[in-house]
Order: sequence, then structure tokens, then C-alpha cells
Amino acid sequence: MSKRVVIVGGVAGGASAAARLRRLDEDAEIIILERDQYISYANCGLPYYIGNVIEDRSDLLVQTSEAMQRRFKVDVRVLNEATEICPEQREVIVRDLNDDNVYRQPYDVLILSPGADPVKPPIPGIDSDRVFTVRNIPDADRIDQFIDGLQPEKAVVVGGGFIGLEMAENLKHRGLEVSLVEMLDQVMPALDREMAAIVHHHLRENGIELHFGDAVTGFEEGRQDITVELESRTRLDADFAILAIGVKPNAHLAKEAGLEIGPTGGIWVDDRLRTSDPHIYAIGDAIEVKDFVSGEPALIPLAGPANKQGRIAADNIAGRCSKYRGTQGTSILKVFDLTVAATGASSERLLSEDRTFHTSVTHSQSHAGYYPAAESLAVKLLFDDDGQLLGAQVVGYDGVDKRIDVLAAALRHGKTVFDLQELELAYAPPFSSGKDPVNMAGYVAGNILNGDMKVITWRKMLDMDPDEAFIVDVRSPGEFESGSIEGAVNIPVDELRGRIDELPKGEMILVYCQVGIRGYYAARILMQNGYEVRNLSGGLRTLQFARDDLHQVR
Repeated sequence: MSKRVVIVGGVAGGASAAARLRRLDEDAEIIILERDQYISYANCGLPYYIGNVIEDRSDLLVQTSEAMQRRFKVDVRVLNEATEICPEQREVIVRDLNDDNVYRQPYDVLILSPGADPVKPPIPGIDSDRVFTVRNIPDADRIDQFIDGLQPEKAVVVGGGFIGLEMAENLKHRGLEVSLVEMLDQVMPALDREMAAIVHHHLRENGIELHFGDAVTGFEEGRQDITVELESRTRLDADFAILAIGVKPNAHLAKEAGLEIGPTGGIWVDDRLRTSDPHIYAIGDAIEVKDFVSGEPALIPLAGPANKQGRIAADNIAGRCSKYRGTQGTSILKVFDLTVAATGASSERLLSEDRTFHTSVTHSQSHAGYYPAAESLAVKLLFDDDGQLLGAQVVGYDGVDKRIDVLAAALRHGKTVFDLQELELAYAPPFSSGKDPVNMAGYVAGNILNGDMKVITWRKMLDMDPDEAFIVDVRSPGEFESGSIEGAVNIPVDELRGRIDELPKGEMILVYCQVGIRGYYAARILMQNGYEVRNLSGGLRTLQFARDDLHQVR
């Protein structure tokens, strides 16, 4: 007897589950209930449609209802909203929004893929027609029509996550003046501060006005504008505002049906994506997942994991044993012509979990330096005492995507920083170097663990009393004159052996160069001559980005 599988919600998870299930079971009756007009669309592409980067609206439609019905024999019911689940009867109560008719839909197996809703805190004026969210195609249509119709000049974006940054960029592309407000002291909480500082610098270079450490307390709508009021009493005048402060799991149906909700507020599922009711599965942004690094419950709303979860749920419904092993949060973002990517844990998260860990920061060229247009690539690794990779972050202008993908794969499969040294990665001058930036990051991290080099981070360097150590700038005299750390003595690395007597014995020596390589050479020379040495991790470039950014935020 064939199964009747009802799927609540389409887009990434629900549509993937339906297509996979049909490939495995030609006889199953598959019904998708979607409350919106579109069954499967590229919600990650919405900011680029608003920015006119994606010009044809139809390009956002990954799969239409008609195409899905033809190819996969799926009963797709758009504008049909599931309003209640009756687990004992194995029925879903559905409201057909086309005619307001209510009906009961039986199921043998139910898949919940309701997604997540934008966070809208109860602050004055948040329901103004000039305050928008960006979650689906109708949202994007409203913003696009508002810009086309009223020709606004100023916008405020609230939130410095993925959507907030993408909207800031794309509104700038539309010719607007853009201010970005973030309650934290940085954008992208998945990034460590020194990496986020590079992003802040780039946003400012592209004309985005940044307001950090400030929360919105209200929106005051005028006749033809809106004022965004901040906790600091700052008032930002604009024509409209975009609310992008995050999403929350759409778990109310599950909760009202008595299904278990996890401590994060997402729907609890086991490793086969079954809820506390064995006849109900749940996938996508609505569920609580296991954080791949910590093993703790987490909310990580990303399209890639949602697609995989749809496939895994379908496997299990079709009788195969397939497990979801957690989400590591691999993400990538375009910020104008800068690319920002991360995977695994950040320093802040590891500190909050009281984990012991080490970090390394390297600045490599995206490809061979002698080949034209090589760009700097900042790579940060986080790893434990055994070298086990816990997280990675990459920021740069070229080649970021392939490096983060290598690092994400290494983390997923339990590799260490020593394994990164051994990876044989594709090399030709236009694409990489003989030692790829991933290899180089592994070498530096391995040097730290092996004791070949001790490092000091930019933050400890800034907080340190100048009398605690003797600071040596090992760059060239010209570089030294262009800017240096206060109190530093300039001894170029190539002169160090001949001038080693100028360094005090029995005192901590801190060495630095522009990105850390010459500092490493200097550290090896001095360590083998009996000196206690620390090399500035990531060099002066990392410290300057972080220091200058801190000054601007404060």
C-alpha cells in the first residue's frame, strides 16, 4: 500500500524532500501545502533582485508548481495554509486562501518545513508601511515597487548579518544613501573581530554609514519619510528602513500539536529528522540542529543544510537509513567586491563554551604574486591542542570560496592543521601558489603547536604595557617610517644576526612585520640564540585593521 506523505512548506527543504521521495518511491502520494504563492524560489537571491543585479524576476523561481507536478507527480497546493496538526487522527487542518475554505488533509507521514519568520520586536512604529522585511518574493516586490514608485534617497538597514549586509550593498547599487545599524559592536557574529574589521573598512570605503553598539528603540513615520530612533538618542532620517535583525523558527504548529520543542525554540528532531511523533519529520530553518563542533543544540538557518535535510528525511520515509550529523555553519557572503566566509566555531563561541583553543592568522596572495592581479587573502584558523580544526574564516577579494570549501571539508571529516599541510591542491600561477593559502595556514598553525613559534594576538598586543617587552619591527626602514607600533625598534630581519647584541637578554622580545612571515624568520633566529620571543599573529596588517576599527566604533 502506498504512503500518503504531506509536506507543509516548500522552498529549499520541502521541495527537496518531495523530489527525492518521488525518485525513491514512484507510488507514494505526495502533497505539498504552501501558504505562499510560490513553491520553490531563491530567497537568497532576493537582495540581488532588489539591487537590479538579477534583472528578470522569473529567474528567482527555482521550480514552479506546474513543473513540479509534471516532473515529479506531486500534488502542489499553493496558497494553502496548514493551520493545525491533529497527530492522533494523522490529519492536517488546511485553509485554502483562494476561497477561504477549510478542509482536513489525512497523512501517513507528515514533513514539517515551515521555515523561519523575520524577528520583529515590539517597538513603536515597527508596523509602519515604510519598514520592510526581506523573507519572500512578495517582500522583495514591495521594496522594489516602493523604490521605483517613490524614488527614495536614503535608507536605514537594521541588522549586520547576511541579509542586512546584502541589502546595504544592493540599496547602494540602486543609488541610495545607506546607514547600517547593528546592536553588536561588529557585523557577522560568525567572524572574529579582526576579520570583521576588514569588512567594516570595506563598507565604509563604499559609503555605508555604520552605527555599532546601538539598538533601535522606535520608528517615527512622517508624511514622506521615517526617523529611526536609536538607544544612544541618535535619530536617523530616511525614506524607509529594512529590518534584518534575524529570524526565529516557525514552530507554532508543532508546539500546538504537542511536539517537543528544543531549548533553542526550534522543533526537536533526532538524527533521522524525526520529531517526538514518529509519523512526523521536520526539516529546514524551523528545526533545532546539533552544532557539528560543540555537539550542542543550535539554530543555524542556512539553505544548504535545509536541502540536505529534505533528502535525508525522504530517504528515511522511503525505508533507507540516513542520518543528519549536524550543521557546522559554513557560510559565504559578497560585500561589494569583498568576499567573507566562515565555517565552524568562532573565538567568541569557543570562549563561551570554555574550550581550550589556539588561533593563527595568515595573509597570503590569492595566486602567484608574479602573475597579475594577485590579491591579499586573510585566513584565520581555530584549533585545539591536538591540531583538530574547530573553525576557519577567510576574507579577501579572490579565491575565498575555494579556500573555505577546502577548510569546511577538512573540518567535517575531522582533519587537523597538520593535514592541511599535506593537502595536494590545484596549482597554476593564475589560480594559486606552490604552497596554497590553505597549506600556508596549516604550516603556521603547526608551527605554533610544535613550539617552533610562539605568537601574541593583536588584542593582547594592544592591551600590553609597553614596558613588559622589547618590541622589534623587522621590516625595512622605509616600511618602518610609513607607520609602526609605538616604542618599536627597527632591525630589518636581514640585519638581525649582525645586530642581535642590540636586543636585551632576559627580556621578552616581541617581533612583528607586515603579515607575520618575516616575524617568523626573526623568531626562529632569536629562539635559537636563547631569546624568549613572540611573533605578532597576522602581523601589523591585522593589528592596524582591528585597532583602527575599534577607534571608529568607540
